[in-house]
Amino acid sequence: MSNEQEKYIKELEETISQFLKPLKNIPFKIAIKAISGCKVIPFNKNNPDDQQLLKDLIEATKIAARNANQKGIFTRRENEVGNHIEPFMIEALNQIGLEADRPETKEGKKKAIGYPDIFVWDRKGRPNYIECKTYNERNYQTTQRSFYFSPAERPTDFKVIYDARHLIISFKIENAEREGERAFVPVYYKIFSTDNLIGQIKHEFNSSNKQMYTTQALLAEGDV
Repeated sequence: MSNEQEKYIKELEETISQFLKPLKNIPFKIAIKAISGCKVIPFNKNNPDDQQLLKDLIEATKIAARNANQKGIFTRRENEVGNHIEPFMIEALNQIGLEADRPETKEGKKKAIGYPDIFVWDRKGRPNYIECKTYNERNYQTTQRSFYFSPAERPTDFKVIYDARHLIISFKIENAEREGERAFVPVYYKIFSTDNLIGQIKHEFNSSNKQMYTTQALLAEGDV
């Protein structure tokens, strides 16, 4: 191998090494714009329309929390509780007169999986996205990964299609007993804006089963 080839390989390895390192302190609004082409509109506490939106969100959140608390959420894994709260939140938003549902893609398909959880038109006909989260006292201020999203395989399948406000509604969860069974119930709520949310982008090496399970790579096999 020539010196020129060795130099090229070394440079290529260094480039890939840098590419696989996480990109830190990336603003949420930049990531959303890059993936969807849509802007994250800041929540303005001094704007009367945003004040009304927050008032409505508080009312709906209280209704959703009361209903979920009364009924209880039954799931084996605590980190799945947020998924079960989403229907309560959608129902409550519609109950107070807003128009809420699962977000639609550019293809007009409603999706439950992936960011964000809920799409709602406010009283001024403005689009808004809501993400439902849960926490407990143990993990509230930890570095546990709790907010994430990734690009869809097809750009038209991503659930953000409007310039909109992006909000996070998080419920504090505790254990309780409902109908004689162990359940999770919300006991407190917090509503956050994503205006200043930052995170990191992690690249990964991935491979499919077809690429991994090849005859050439097989070393041994047999019945158990």
